[in-house]
Amino acid sequence: MLLGTLLGHASCDKEASAAAPVAEEQPTAPPVAEDLYVSSELLLSVPKEMLQQLVAKQGFGSYGHEIKYGVSVFRLIYTTTYQGQPIHASGLVCLPQNMSTPAPVISAQHGTIFTEKDAPSNFEGLSGFELFASAGYITLIPDYIGFGASKNVFHPYYDQKHSGLAVVDLIKAAKTLYEKEKVVADDKLFLVGYSEGGYVTLAAQKEIETNPEHGLQVTASAAGAGGYDLVEMLSGIKTGQTYPYPAYLAYVLQSYNRTNKWDRPLSEFFQEPYASRLPSLFDGSKSGSAINRELTTDPKKLFNPEFFADLQQDGEEQALKQALRANSFYDWVPQSPTRLYHGTTDNIVPISNSRATYERFKARGAKQLEFIPLEGKGHGSALAPMLQSLVPWLQGFE
Repeated sequence: MLLGTLLGHASCDKEASAAAPVAEEQPTAPPVAEDLYVSSELLLSVPKEMLQQLVAKQGFGSYGHEIKYGVSVFRLIYTTTYQGQPIHASGLVCLPQNMSTPAPVISAQHGTIFTEKDAPSNFEGLSGFELFASAGYITLIPDYIGFGASKNVFHPYYDQKHSGLAVVDLIKAAKTLYEKEKVVADDKLFLVGYSEGGYVTLAAQKEIETNPEHGLQVTASAAGAGGYDLVEMLSGIKTGQTYPYPAYLAYVLQSYNRTNKWDRPLSEFFQEPYASRLPSLFDGSKSGSAINRELTTDPKKLFNPEFFADLQQDGEEQALKQALRANSFYDWVPQSPTRLYHGTTDNIVPISNSRATYERFKARGAKQLEFIPLEGKGHGSALAPMLQSLVPWLQGFE
């Protein structure tokens, strides 16, 4: 499929996922949609013919017939909730041009990013997800809290409530924009994401399915390679085996510390020289690869020895361990058709994480659930085959 191929090449060249935090303050009833839209700006308008030419230049000219519409790309500023207070967030809204029939809505959640320039709404060119709009989907791509309009906040990485609300509130706010642009939506809503985006996708699905006051219904959801069981992720780290992407570990702990207002010195979590380096490493200017080069893949050398020892003890570091449990998907079962994808050779988020989550969901009564292992694929290489499988599945709901 064109979308699967192009998205696999173009979209998730970013980093992806690992573990997570929880907020102390939870919002009450969500605002109505009219209150969420703040402003929008047209960034790019690409006619169908130009998209077909771009596809041909990439060597996929035989698929040009799948480009049915031109695409208008908007940056949207909207209101969501952070630590119980309203905050402005941002994302992209990509609209098919001159579509005569109502369009389904798809929210596409990206993998882990570290640099501000990689936020979708900064739009340094087509990411690939916009191509969903050329096939006739109203396409939403959230930045997440901590990027774009909310870049002054430390990203609440793997925090279930903040992740879910950032997506849900964008879906609700975007209605105002596409109605202004006279693009009509039908009643179908799809959620798709990979790596951190896989986790965020399930967080948004849970938020919608457990809070009917949002007035939304998920048609189908597909999540790839997210760290859904954070306690299992911690268990893997506690063994002391090398971890190839230490930037994720540093991301998680700093996020927990900020999001939950623990405000502990970083030296309580990390050894020197790493504790002193982290603030400048996570200032929004450095990629995950650049951060990795300044850290160590050995958890016993990365973490403060007392902290690492306490992780092994049941009675120690209870706030952290409770946050991991609270942000894992233990207390909810998907109600909508849901697929979990995962590469069998993933050494960042082991496939056992998705398999255990699938088995837990099934044991608790999930009826429309599939687990799809992607043979021989790692964390970076599983996205393209996931999307190649996913696109015809989504089209089957039309």
